[in-house]
Amino acid sequence: MKPIVLDAEAFNALAGPDSIRMRSVRRAFDAAAALRRPVLVPAVVLAELYRGPGRNARVDSCFSRESRAIDVRDTDRSFARYVGGVLAAAGAGSELMADAHVVATAVEAGGGIVLTGDPTDIGRLAAAFPNVVVEAI
Repeated sequence: MKPIVLDAEAFNALAGPDSIRMRSVRRAFDAAAALRRPVLVPAVVLAELYRGPGRNARVDSCFSRESRAIDVRDTDRSFARYVGGVLAAAGAGSELMADAHVVATAVEAGGGIVLTGDPTDIGRLAAAFPNVVVEAI
């Protein structure tokens, strides 16, 4: 099953207060559950979001509510090769490392949908992978 992959802005929208972005991510999240598609977030995205007590509580609260529905993709040596491949394919540098993890999560799964608040950078990284669909929130 091809996953839904969340970048930092999509996860933050899901974790945050009611907003247009939160409702957009929630609809995709609910559709993924109905279709039995996994929802993934790379661990490096969580590192972007864990930035102090208030923000940490928001991330942890979201995981408490959605614990059965969100899986975290840790970075191991095998996955690091995917990330490096995404960066290389886009001719990108380390400044896009976190975004490359997001795209690599979908690539590793054989394709998927990336929900993002940054469709420009994510789209650039995903351009070489036609099985990765980028959806702006």
